[in-house]
Amino acid sequence: MRYFPIDNQLFVQNRQRLTALLKPKSLVVVNANDIMPTNADGTMVFRQNNDLFYLTGVDQEETRLLLFPDHPDPKFREVLFLRETSELIEIWEGHKLTKAEVEEVTGIAQKQVYWTSQFEQILGQMVYEAEYVYLNTNEHTRADVAVQTRDARYIDTFRQQYPLHHLERLAPLMHHLRAIKHPQEMALLQTAIDITDTMFRRLLGFIKPGVWEYEIEAEMMHEFIRNRSRGAAYTPIIASGANACVLHYIDNSAQCQAGDVILLDIGAEYANYNADMTRSVPVSGRFTDRQRAVYEAVLRVMNEAKQMLRPGNLWDEYHREVGKVMESELIGLGLLDRTAVANQNPDAPLYKKYFMHGTSHFLGLDVHDVGNKYRKMEPGMVFTVEPGIYIREENLGIRLENNVVITESGNTDLMANIPVEADAIEELMNSKQ
Repeated sequence: MRYFPIDNQLFVQNRQRLTALLKPKSLVVVNANDIMPTNADGTMVFRQNNDLFYLTGVDQEETRLLLFPDHPDPKFREVLFLRETSELIEIWEGHKLTKAEVEEVTGIAQKQVYWTSQFEQILGQMVYEAEYVYLNTNEHTRADVAVQTRDARYIDTFRQQYPLHHLERLAPLMHHLRAIKHPQEMALLQTAIDITDTMFRRLLGFIKPGVWEYEIEAEMMHEFIRNRSRGAAYTPIIASGANACVLHYIDNSAQCQAGDVILLDIGAEYANYNADMTRSVPVSGRFTDRQRAVYEAVLRVMNEAKQMLRPGNLWDEYHREVGKVMESELIGLGLLDRTAVANQNPDAPLYKKYFMHGTSHFLGLDVHDVGNKYRKMEPGMVFTVEPGIYIREENLGIRLENNVVITESGNTDLMANIPVEADAIEELMNSKQ
C-alpha cells in the first residue's frame, strides 16, 4: 500500500466495539469486495469493503473475517482468511500478505489465520455453536445496487447451507460504530485533507483562461499520487461556466473561458479515508461584482451552517434551518421575492430552485459515509458543509465545502487552513501568475 502502516490497535479496538453490540452466541461473517470486470480480461482497480477494512485493516482481495466472541474454543473467537499465494501469483501480481504480516496488520494471531480455501471447513467447526449469524448488506440510503455483490451471494449460499440459523443484519451495527471517528481515524482523515490542501494551492497557480478542465484534473492527480494518495476520493467535478450548474458534471472536457467561475469538487483519498472539498474560483483570477456577491452569500450560508453542527442537533432540523438562511441570501441577491417566500408551500420551498441538494453528509471511509440521520449529532461525527447557489440563466454555479468534526462544545473545521475567503483566493491566484 502507498500509505504508511496503521497501528493495529485501531482494528483490534474496532472489533471489540462490534462484538460488544452482538447478541449472545453470535457469529459475524464479513467478506471482501469482488474484483469487478471491465471488458475482455480487464478488471477495475480493487477497492476493499469498508466494513472489512474497518475491522481488520486488510486491503487485499478474497479476504474473509469470522467473529464469534462466545465460542468455547478461543482460537475460533476471531478468524481471518487470506488468499493463498504461489510463485505464479508472485510473478504475475506481486506480493500477497503472509500470515505473519497479517498479524502485524490486524492484531489477529497467526494461528487464527487460514487460507480462503479453508473457509467452509473452519466455518463448519464454528457455525453450529452459534444461534445468530450476522451477515452484511449495503443499507446506505443512497445505494442503488444493480450488480449482485459478494455479500448478497453469500446470504443466498448461507441460507441454503444453514437454513435454521437466525440471520441478523450487520449493517445497522456498522453504521452505528463507523459514525464516530476515533483519534487514529481522525489522523488518517486529516492526512487526506492536508493532501487536498496542497493540491488546491497548486491549482490556484495553474488555472487561467484557455486551460482545459482535464488539464486541471491532471494537475490534481499528480499532486494526490505524489503524496501517497491512491488518487481522488471520488470522480472529480471540474466544472467551468455553465457546467457548474450540473451537480454531477464529471466530463471535465471543456475549455475554461475568461470571466467564468470554475467549480472544483475534489478531494484526496488516504488509507481508504476520504476528504471532500469544493471551491469555486474565477478563471481570470478576479471575481466580477456579481460573482463575488453570490460567492459571499454562499460563504455566509456555509459559516452559519457550521455553527449549527453541534452535539444534540438532528439532521432534518439542521437542514431546515440552513434552508431559512439560504432563503434570506437568495432574497438579498434578487433571486427570490420576499412575499413569494412568505406564501410558499413549506413542502416545496422556493430556494430549492437555486439550492437543490443537501447541506451536509457523513464523511469517512465512504465519501457519503454510513450513519443514521435520526441519531442526534455526537462528538466524533464528521460532516461536510456544502451549500451552493446555481443560477443557470447566468451560467454561474458556486459551491463551497469544508469538512468538520463534531466536538463536545461544537465543532472543529478540519479544512480551516484551506483558503476559502474570496480575497485569499484572488491573492493566491494572482501571486502565482
